[in-house]
Amino acid sequence: MIRLLVPFAPLFSKRVWQNAQVLLMGAILTPGRRTVSSALRAMGLDQQKRFHRYHRVLSHASWSSVKASRVLLGLLVEMFVPEGDPLVVGIDETLERRYGKKIAARGVYRDPVRSTHENFVKSSGLRWVCVMLLVEIPWASRVWALPFLSVLAPSERYAAKRGKRHKKITEWAWQLLLVLRRWYPEREIVAVADRAYASLKLLDRCRKLRNPITFITRLRLDAALYEPAPPRRPGQRGRPRLKGERLPNLSEVAQDPNTVWKPTTIANWYGSGERMVEIASETAVWYSTGLFAVPLRWVLVRDPEGEFKTQALLCTDLRADPQKILSWFVMRWQLEVTFQEMRRHLGFETQRQWSDLAIRRTTPALLGLFSLVTLFAHRRMVQAAGTFRQAAWYHKRDPTFSDALALVRKELWAQEEQTFCGSCSATDTIKVPRAYVERLTDAVCYAA
Repeated sequence: MIRLLVPFAPLFSKRVWQNAQVLLMGAILTPGRRTVSSALRAMGLDQQKRFHRYHRVLSHASWSSVKASRVLLGLLVEMFVPEGDPLVVGIDETLERRYGKKIAARGVYRDPVRSTHENFVKSSGLRWVCVMLLVEIPWASRVWALPFLSVLAPSERYAAKRGKRHKKITEWAWQLLLVLRRWYPEREIVAVADRAYASLKLLDRCRKLRNPITFITRLRLDAALYEPAPPRRPGQRGRPRLKGERLPNLSEVAQDPNTVWKPTTIANWYGSGERMVEIASETAVWYSTGLFAVPLRWVLVRDPEGEFKTQALLCTDLRADPQKILSWFVMRWQLEVTFQEMRRHLGFETQRQWSDLAIRRTTPALLGLFSLVTLFAHRRMVQAAGTFRQAAWYHKRDPTFSDALALVRKELWAQEEQTFCGSCSATDTIKVPRAYVERLTDAVCYAA
């Protein structure tokens, strides 16, 4: 753990780094709410008179969350992404439900957790746009979404009160992707997002970079698609054409009996194992009046068994393999899994900072904690394969994030007191310090 944390040390002063490590370990060890007070209790510092020093790490200390994100991404890429493979990242926003007059950036948004296709639920809170690295974890045997960069997307009311221009989530996504491209100027980057990010302006920006970013998202079945613009004739006057003849809507292509469908097997279909689907693909130009003309490859996906409706995807790389496009897009579901794991195991939405700087630091740090726990557990999970907790009534083939978190907690407790280093099966009597037992008892009693 110390080796993994060493690259972060230069980002902080010596005193702030010591306090930051205490908060980090306390956030891992404490159950329930992830407040500074809970972290200090888990570390046995609830009688610390200068507790305000730990609050100031988030609200006043001088350090950069963006630089910490870059270090974290570097560790993740080194650990999980082989040299030469593309960096596949997912972009999505989530709502942190928060209330209170002092939280200036909060707004009222659609609550993705409580809403369904039939019911639209609004909640007050903070909206975060997150970028996560999509990689396959060897010991988990599936793809995980590891957060490394997050930004607060304030409400329109917040921007209006301060006389600033309100930024849409697509503009925040563009800025995050631009930062990622600056960090890795020569690496192939594939960005996957849902339909909210299917913006012609965003797609055009990604494809016009010196080293373009491949963007994959959903496409409307009634999108206006055209043939590529014909070449200019010698001596032709006027502006170059942006598009050619109009093509049929994808909804018509899906119903056309002449459409050639190719059976394709996807290895991990939304976490449910292998799934056989049929795909059809072709290139076109997506154009809307007054906006941009974006060349793309569309992919139609239909289920031979008819369990889901035919849907369309787009990719800004015209040479990309349609099956690979679908495989990359299916990985996007892991973003929702990570958000759920954050709420269930890392106390997301339970932090209670109200100053602007602390708010902008705490939630990205908590999201990054998910990736740090994965890094901490990686080597031990590989060495201790099959030792995660199981029950007679629930057969679990591979470890989950809760197992990784438990392994890291056990390692921290073992380093804290050498009495928890894993005893043999025989019953032994050991001496345990009273203060240590009281801390464990307190942690168990106040577990959420």
